[in-house]
Amino acid sequence: MNELQKLSEFQQLLASYHVSSRAKEILQATRLVLLAAPTSSGRNTIIHRLLSSGEYHFVISDTTRKPRINNGVKEQDGVEYWFRSEEEMLRDIKKGLFLEAAVIHNQQVSGISIRELEKAKKTNKVAITDIEIVGVDSVLAVKPDTTVFFVVPPSFDEWHKRLAHRGKMHGHELQRRMRSACEEFRHALENDHYMYVVNDELSHAVEHIQQMVFSGYQEPNYQHSARQVIEQLLIDTEKFLAA
Repeated sequence: MNELQKLSEFQQLLASYHVSSRAKEILQATRLVLLAAPTSSGRNTIIHRLLSSGEYHFVISDTTRKPRINNGVKEQDGVEYWFRSEEEMLRDIKKGLFLEAAVIHNQQVSGISIRELEKAKKTNKVAITDIEIVGVDSVLAVKPDTTVFFVVPPSFDEWHKRLAHRGKMHGHELQRRMRSACEEFRHALENDHYMYVVNDELSHAVEHIQQMVFSGYQEPNYQHSARQVIEQLLIDTEKFLAA
């Protein structure tokens, strides 16, 4: 993946970014659920299952990266993401037209556009989307009542089986993803605004999120046991990187 051509300009703008007043008005009337996760945790599969209930509106993020091939199918504009040029993203960032936007791995800029939140508001459904951890704090600063889930696989071995199913990956790319995952695990453990979700079985993960979103109910000790899973994932990932 190529580096951003305008990396320094993005970094400067995002360091002092503020959403527009229009964005804040829309947010007040929109219920928002975010799912953060390390790579290949099944986050997108969970979102698709939740969307099938008819109770959610998927907020499609903007990104500067190029479409990927997933399971032999190329990602489509307006389906997985809105694929935009660096110039287009810079223009909207300057206007404050993102709920949040962030530089990811110094390789792409992704963010939640206000125009997508307007669509969610009109449907009177719960807005839901995936997010990188670097954007979570920015969202919560503007909309503190956002529900944020951190999704993880049940074990290191199962996680790497899922990674392998995504296709051949060069060693340096796997190393980069593992380093990013360590940062994500630490972030989730250090911040109490996350609701943890262990994606052991898809139906269990979806049910847990549904209960939290619509009733606020969580099984006794779930958060504690999920935290232990994350702690072990961090230990195993650090060992993998040190090997």
